[in-house]
Amino acid sequence: MWAALAVTSLTASMALADGSQSIAATRTIGYVTTDLHWAFYQTADVDKDCPQGLAGYGPRETFKALYPNGGPVANTQLARESLKFFPNDKQMQFPYIFAKGNIGVGVNLDGKVGPNDYVSPTGEKGIDNALQKVLGCNAQFRQPEGQLQLFGNKFVRTSTWNRTLIEISNVDDLSNSDDVAVTIYRGRDPVLLDATGEGVAPGGTQRIDMRWGKPIIQHLKGKIVDGVLITEPIKEGIYPWAIYNDVPTLLNWRDMRLKLTLTPERADGLIAGYMDVESYYTWLTAWSTHHLSYGRLDPAEFYWTLRKMADAYPNEKGEMTAISSALTVNLVQAFITHPEADAMEGGRKVTDARH
Repeated sequence: MWAALAVTSLTASMALADGSQSIAATRTIGYVTTDLHWAFYQTADVDKDCPQGLAGYGPRETFKALYPNGGPVANTQLARESLKFFPNDKQMQFPYIFAKGNIGVGVNLDGKVGPNDYVSPTGEKGIDNALQKVLGCNAQFRQPEGQLQLFGNKFVRTSTWNRTLIEISNVDDLSNSDDVAVTIYRGRDPVLLDATGEGVAPGGTQRIDMRWGKPIIQHLKGKIVDGVLITEPIKEGIYPWAIYNDVPTLLNWRDMRLKLTLTPERADGLIAGYMDVESYYTWLTAWSTHHLSYGRLDPAEFYWTLRKMADAYPNEKGEMTAISSALTVNLVQAFITHPEADAMEGGRKVTDARH
């Protein structure tokens, strides 16, 4: 009896596409993004990670230091706020606290082991994640209480702009497949919430957005080894992430690749590459100065630090324009329907007004 139940459960968990076919039949599985967090190694001991303490110069602190006696609004408040949008007008004015330690989260982007690289928690050498040094001692990003970390992630589930899908095809099985195709789409439908109303349950349906979502459709090649999907890098990649009231921001990557542990119900792992500094800063400034104050993150000071730590893709002046980084991404299985399937009804092709 228990054996029969186990077989039934496994078959149900492997169901795809129309709720009945298995991975073996369709050779395809889809997932929808539920969580995004900037990846960096942190312990429960803040003093160990950040012996100098957490970042101390946010918008309020820098303002007080620069204008102790106040002054005309145009020369104080507006001047500092305009610097948020035009940070190149000045250079860094306050000290920035960097995360310490040699353990890091990410992947080896350049295939080398260098003096500034991290060692992963599992012992892998050569981990490239210069962004970890920038984020690790800022309260905005540390889990679980960081404001940007907390609320930015909530928008992953509630913002329609963030409905990002990953579809894997040519799958022999989820343990090992030598040559798979990976496509990134934008979905059109709300995620399927679980009984708590907070988590996302596997098994929801997502139609592909072929109108507004076309620019984010991307194709990657990869393989599955011991249950882990590893894709080859694409020179230019994008991943949507609106972090404030559907402000439509995109993260622009160089050499973007995925590393995901797969099961029939979930995919968990990393998006990694070299994050374009200007793209990252645009993403950050969608978060209001008021909210950035909670974690003492002054946007202009943060921008100058990003530029200082950037470690790839020099411009014509020799200045690095991208920074090695990684995102922790969590996804659940979803039934992805393609426009051709949406347009078929009763054996004939129809126009679907939803498109």
